Amino acid sequence: MNSLRNKFQNYNPEPASMPFHFRLLGKDRIALYSFIHSLSTNFGTTIFVPVAKSLALLNFADAQLQQTAGVLISTEAQKVIQNIMDNLTTANSIPDKIQEIKAIRSVCQKGEMKTVKPTKVDLKLTAKDGAIYLFDIKTAKPNAGGFKEFKRTLLEWAAAVLAINPTANIHTMIAIPYNPYEPQPYNRWTMRGMLDLENELKVAEEFWDFLGGQGAYNELLECFEKAGIELRPEIDAYFARFNRSKHN
Repeated sequence: MNSLRNKFQNYNPEPASMPFHFRLLGKDRIALYSFIHSLSTNFGTTIFVPVAKSLALLNFADAQLQQTAGVLISTEAQKVIQNIMDNLTTANSIPDKIQEIKAIRSVCQKGEMKTVKPTKVDLKLTAKDGAIYLFDIKTAKPNAGGFKEFKRTLLEWAAAVLAINPTANIHTMIAIPYNPYEPQPYNRWTMRGMLDLENELKVAEEFWDFLGGQGAYNELLECFEKAGIELRPEIDAYFARFNRSKHN
């Protein structure tokens, strides 16, 4: 709630002149629309990621944000990753994360070790049994064309972790915090040919309940609702001041 309060208290809409919009809808509504758009753009980093960390600490041994999976990948692992990507792209194989990790593990320290700079891990979890979970937290409707790069990132994370510890129990996954299609199921078909849906994707309730235990998703929604009710008078008062100023 404090994060949301700081967001709107320190928010200054871009000084764009929109005389027709202002007169038709009111400056407060335009300012609120601009605020909502800004909040939606940054919701992942400012709200979802820190909330995910706090929730995970209830059940995991450790939770860290914006981590580096590793800085080295073997040349043989790079070849395996490229082969996996080629076969998935041409539909010569279907995603099978268990077998893909097995293939990478078998060559994770073979050949020359190359320095790499993989995408940062949004959320790194270490389970009480030592298993490592690396999450890339995406928007609710990621571009279907981006899943090829998402897949490569997940494989590279695994290779980088295994280069350090070949016996690591590593899981690399995409998390999508909510389902924009509710009450219909999340539209997963666009990623079926690239991601192992069982082992590489957690959407909405699957993700939050994985972090915090069964029921965590619904409890989290209730917390957001309570925060919204408490903040509503402050938010209304803040945006009402835009209509007290002169039209641009």
